[in-house]
Amino acid sequence: MLRNVTEMWRFRTLISALVGRHLNARYRGSVLGFVWSFLNPLCLIAVYALVFKYYIRFNQVDNYTLFLFAGLLPWIWFSTGILEATASISGGGSLITKAMFPAHILPTVSVLTNLANFLFAIPLLIGFMLVLGVTPTWNLIALPFVLLNEGLFLLGLSLALAALNVHFRDIQHILGNLITLWFFLCPILYPVTVIPAKMRFTLIFNPVALYTSMYHDIFINGQFPSMLEFVYTLAVACMTFMVGNMIFNYYREEFAELV
Repeated sequence: MLRNVTEMWRFRTLISALVGRHLNARYRGSVLGFVWSFLNPLCLIAVYALVFKYYIRFNQVDNYTLFLFAGLLPWIWFSTGILEATASISGGGSLITKAMFPAHILPTVSVLTNLANFLFAIPLLIGFMLVLGVTPTWNLIALPFVLLNEGLFLLGLSLALAALNVHFRDIQHILGNLITLWFFLCPILYPVTVIPAKMRFTLIFNPVALYTSMYHDIFINGQFPSMLEFVYTLAVACMTFMVGNMIFNYYREEFAELV
C-alpha cells in the first residue's frame, strides 16, 4: 500500500495531466464543452424532481429539488467514478504494457476526473440554495473532510475492482446492475425517515448511504455531520483502501499479459 501511495505522490504531475486530458476528451467536439459538466447533473435532477415531486407526489421533504441536488451530485461522482475505474486497467492498452508505467494511476485518474466534475458543480448547488432562500452555513468547512473520506473509500473499491476486472471481465457488466440497486438503497430520492425503523440498522452496512446523509447535513440541515458516522465511515474507508491496494498489488504483475 505504501508503495502505491508513494507513487501517487511521485507521479502527481502525470496524474494531474491525465485528469485534464480526460476532462478535455470527455467534452471534445461538443458545442457546449465543459458546460455539460453542469447540464448533465441538472438534467438528471430535473427528471427525478419532476417524477417524484409532481407525478408520484413525494412531498415529505421541504425543498425536495435541493434535497435531490445535494444527494445526486456526490452519487454521480461515486457511480461514474467506480464504473470508469473498474474498466481503466482492462482498457489501458499500451500504457499497461509499459514496464515503468504505474498502473494504479489509471483508476486514480478515473476517480479524480469525476471528482473534478463534482467540484465544478458545487458552486451551482450553492447558487441554487441561495435562490431557494437557503443560506449556506459555516458547516461547509466539513465538506473537504467528507470528500476525502468518501474519496478514500471510492479509491480503495476502484483499485480492487480494476484489478479483478482484468481477470474476470464480467465484473464491469455485473457492477453496472449492482450500481443501480445501490442507488435505490441510498437516501437520495427519499429521506432516511421513510425507511422502516426496524430496517435502519442496515445503513451501517452501506457507507454511501451514510455519506449521502452527511452531504444533506452540510447543504440542507446546516449542521456538521454526525461525528460517530464520520469516524465509522472513515474507518471503513481506510480498511477498504488497504484491502483494495493489497488486491491490486497481488494481481498487478499479470496486467501486461492479460490486457
